Amino acid sequence: MAFHAQQCVEKYLKSLLTLRAVDFPRIHDVEELVALAGLERQTGLSVEEQRLLTDYATVTRYPGDYDPVSLSEARRAVTLARRVRTAIR
Repeated sequence: MAFHAQQCVEKYLKSLLTLRAVDFPRIHDVEELVALAGLERQTGLSVEEQRLLTDYATVTRYPGDYDPVSLSEARRAVTLARRVRTAIR
């Protein structure tokens, strides 16, 4: 669920950048995408929240040595994704 929340945020940001004809690199970094879109204040995401979402796309996607994402963390990620969706819409 957390991975999909990150993907939602990433896709909304990349869609907005595409709509604005802003080139962007092939990245999953939410913080960088938010900065490129100029939405630092509008999304309401702290830098820590942006980095957390990025981790869900990069660290947790593949098997490795990390703690599993708890249900409460996953729900928080979904809440963050909804916040970004609302800001961009």
